[in-house]
Amino acid sequence: MRRRKTRSINQQRTEPQAGIRVSAAAAVSLQSQIRQQVIEHILAGQFPPGQRLPSSRKLSLQLGVARNTVLLAYQGLIEQGHLIARARSGLYLNESLAKGPNAEVRIGGPVRPAARADWSRHLRNAGAQLSRQQYPSNWQGYAYPFIEGCFDRSLFPGLEWRHASRAALTPRQIERWSTDSEEADDPQLIHEIRTKLLPRRGISASADEIMVTAGAEQALHLATELLVKRGTSVAVEEPGHVAMRELVKQHRGKLLLQAVDDSGLIVSSALDRSEVVYVTPSHQRPTAVTLSLERRTALLDKAREREFVILEDDVDSAINYLENAPPALRALPGGERVVYMSDFSRILAPAVRLGYLVADPELIAAARRLRTLYSRHPPLISQRILALLLASGDYDVAMLRLARLFRERLMALRDALNHYLQRFIAIAPARGGTTYWVRGPKGIDATDLARLAAQRGILIEPVAPYFARTNRHRNLFRLGITGVPLERIRSGVAELAELLRGMDRKTQRAARVKSHRWLDGEALRRQMSGASILCKTIYGHPCTIELRENGRMVGRAGYADEDRDEGRWWIDGDRWFRQWRHWSYAEPTGFFIRVQGEHIQWFNERHQLVDAAIFAPAGRKS
Repeated sequence: MRRRKTRSINQQRTEPQAGIRVSAAAAVSLQSQIRQQVIEHILAGQFPPGQRLPSSRKLSLQLGVARNTVLLAYQGLIEQGHLIARARSGLYLNESLAKGPNAEVRIGGPVRPAARADWSRHLRNAGAQLSRQQYPSNWQGYAYPFIEGCFDRSLFPGLEWRHASRAALTPRQIERWSTDSEEADDPQLIHEIRTKLLPRRGISASADEIMVTAGAEQALHLATELLVKRGTSVAVEEPGHVAMRELVKQHRGKLLLQAVDDSGLIVSSALDRSEVVYVTPSHQRPTAVTLSLERRTALLDKAREREFVILEDDVDSAINYLENAPPALRALPGGERVVYMSDFSRILAPAVRLGYLVADPELIAAARRLRTLYSRHPPLISQRILALLLASGDYDVAMLRLARLFRERLMALRDALNHYLQRFIAIAPARGGTTYWVRGPKGIDATDLARLAAQRGILIEPVAPYFARTNRHRNLFRLGITGVPLERIRSGVAELAELLRGMDRKTQRAARVKSHRWLDGEALRRQMSGASILCKTIYGHPCTIELRENGRMVGRAGYADEDRDEGRWWIDGDRWFRQWRHWSYAEPTGFFIRVQGEHIQWFNERHQLVDAAIFAPAGRKS
């Protein structure tokens, strides 16, 4: 009895209390959690040399996990050299870890300086703007994250990435990619870019005309560093990519703002003073419109005439689902004056952020030297994994799946906006795009709206920062579909519509209109029978709704009436009801109606304005 008590006392002295916590809900296995936390305790000095670690039996009881889980974790730590097993004694810290050159730092912990230096007079460019909008780091925790360019977890091609990762770690592959040099790019990745990706954009390039970069951002930075200096006139799109404007300012260039319309960058005499023109022709940042083939030809002709250089940022070309997309500027006659940059799908960004630069060999050679000076090449294992992903065809399969999902989501957003917020649409989506632009009522600041929407779990993106003239477009924002699941889109737009109407001062005034201003049941029946309603869809197409006297309703939308539907309408009390077979979710909806001359207005049950259109009574031709 006395010996058992003595052993217990010794055990308490030699086995420190382990403050290890594990969770079955964590992203990593229980075994990995134990291994990581033991290492953290060792580095923090909580398991000092000469003291025994908790036994596997004791730690398993403490954590409530299987003893085998702890044994396997300990075995891994022994194999890695962190722990030493002593026969009939237990596990101990490998004392050689505490005798290395940094042992005191590891065991004692970092020491904070007593005072802070004044960096204000040393820092340059501390006020540089961010390249995109701010959004919460936990954006996936919001119910409705309508943030463009943020991809929800379900879209990541995890299975395909695991296959490529395992293939890249075979001994034969390791031997191929582990040979390092200052200017190296993975030759297999260069081959895949040259033979698979670039031909789809119409570009033919040799290996010495291609360089791998750490995303399109580094490609843009390197090109700007090489081509822009103090006083260089650089034309950029307005609205446009915030990062490009900032890079021009950092290099003391002269910024020339060039307007954008539904066909992309406007090519005019205003470009004559340019030395460099930055353009995003496939998906214009941020409107997503596509530069027409006519504009592309005109831009290249002007570049040849005025001898300026074009920076072509082919952003998101990997998920371009345009039919008959125009070729890249680099691929057209005159493309020798174009520096082309693109990236792999941003869906892969959490795993690898890689892009590529394509230009004449002289510029690529200069860019390589500059990249070496700044950061050397991107990690070769990341390049090889991506090369294997491309070679297997899995990348293409993943991009096709993304295109299908984005079509479905964009159609869902279109239908929701058409149903809840039709009169607020500002810019129709580009074919192949992933956003809609919404114009709030006058007097509403989209930044305030975004703050209030976030409180309801809705994330939206004000677009004013994309304009250099920030005093304009304060009520504009955009909704993206890359981060919000399909099944949440409708409810998110419905919630946003309710918030937006509540902030609309005009709507609030309309709510105070006395009830006798609405058409009563008899007047409704008289006015609506045989009438036609003329309006536009959210994507700008004309729409005609015919209200037959027998209660039948016929709708035609599109320039060739290609979109058709039928339904019924009826009167219930003092409200007019309609129900389509397919449009508006095929749900019955009731409105209070007001007709003033040739205009008709719909109000919901709260007397808030929902929509307005041109009204043609029976007997009047539309």
